[in-house]
Amino acid sequence: MRRSPDPQLPQATRAAAGSLPAFLAACAVALPVLLAVSAGNIADPIVRYDDYPALLAQPERFWQKTLTEGRWLNYLWHLRGAVTPAWLNFVLFQILWGVTAAAIATAATPPGSRKWFTAVLALTLLPAPPVFLMAPWSSTLIPGFAVLALFACLALVLSQAALRLLLPLFTLLAFTAYTTFPLILLAVCLISTRQRSLPDLARLLILFGASFAGAVLAVYALNWQVHGVFGIPLDPARSPDPAQDLAGLWSHLPLLQETLSVLLGKLSFQSTPVLLFHLCLLIAATAVLLRRQPLEALYLWTALWAGMALMTLQVLKLGVTIPVRAFHFTWIIYAVLIVRAAQELSRGPGLPGRLARNAVLLVALSYLVQTAVQFTRFRDWQHETRAMAAAIAAQPGPVYATGSILDYPAARKAGLHRASSLASRLELLTGRQVSLCRAIPETCAHLPPGLTSPAPEPQPQARLERFKGANVLVFPPRQ
Repeated sequence: MRRSPDPQLPQATRAAAGSLPAFLAACAVALPVLLAVSAGNIADPIVRYDDYPALLAQPERFWQKTLTEGRWLNYLWHLRGAVTPAWLNFVLFQILWGVTAAAIATAATPPGSRKWFTAVLALTLLPAPPVFLMAPWSSTLIPGFAVLALFACLALVLSQAALRLLLPLFTLLAFTAYTTFPLILLAVCLISTRQRSLPDLARLLILFGASFAGAVLAVYALNWQVHGVFGIPLDPARSPDPAQDLAGLWSHLPLLQETLSVLLGKLSFQSTPVLLFHLCLLIAATAVLLRRQPLEALYLWTALWAGMALMTLQVLKLGVTIPVRAFHFTWIIYAVLIVRAAQELSRGPGLPGRLARNAVLLVALSYLVQTAVQFTRFRDWQHETRAMAAAIAAQPGPVYATGSILDYPAARKAGLHRASSLASRLELLTGRQVSLCRAIPETCAHLPPGLTSPAPEPQPQARLERFKGANVLVFPPRQ
């Protein structure tokens, strides 16, 4: 017979004892599913151009981001010295996200509820599109996701007051790993709160605001001490246009529109019917919670709008678009809303509960399948670059790369951001430096025009040419 936690134990201890079985069950479901979904990327993970410093533990190549992004925790991670393979880093990244999702799902499910909803919520959280978009930076993001996983797990074992006492410290750590990670900490606090009230919500928002401001000031002060700059000046590559007045803010509205448009497109896999389905499900879930658990609905929507307000302010103030991978908190709140609404409708028998359960299962399973398919997008690029590396390894001499690397079909399919991804990838596989002719034309001045400016082809195929003892990788543009 199942034993209930001892009523003589402190409330936090009793809550932890009740949460542990559900958390372990959610982990037992989430981790194998997540690794299976990402199987297409495990053996040879995609690595973005600016994730190589973390992969190879090269802090000097990451140093500039301590200034332009405030990534001080990540910089300390780069100092670790030990170099682990990309597949191991990717698996660790996925495990940390799986544990975070399981902990959030457990915290969101009221005590005494069925484990089924905890497991389904964890499965709904796992395929979050922003997290998938983060996967190519798995080596860099390990410390940040470790912070999130730890805080989410602490929400299961600590009292509400104790968890909030830790919020300022974790906000600082999360901010120095990824600027918007503190929003997930706020979401965890709001989701895990059981004694809800308007004064409590106000106090938590004030605490988070002070914690976030403190984290920003701490990084500003550190940058001033180390770099001589009080602030986090954006990288010029992002073409920032800081607003100086109200007119400047107003002029950045198109950037906000572009950011939201890309976000909605990515969250729905560019499908208008899917987007409409999500919007209808969100509205219905909100209506259910407003009727049955109004304060819970208020807490969840507060987490969503607090995050969106900070994002909007950043776009309008700095004059930059924000990548979708920064909006991870939106999927977390959405998943909790729809699963909690399904749980409330399922408290009694009837058609509404069955329809709601089927709807959340449809979201979870379809997005898990879609994510698995998305992870196969990188295979062509990985396969072709392995073949290039094998061909280069068989030939002595310097290595040059010419032509339209980013327009190459496999590169476009993999979504490469910079041509330096090719150079870093081949250097990782062969240990030999690769010179990009478009980036440094003078190094390729001795090559003939036929190699440096290849003719367009209807179906471009990369090829390796030999020229006076040198290896030239030629990427013809599309005709």
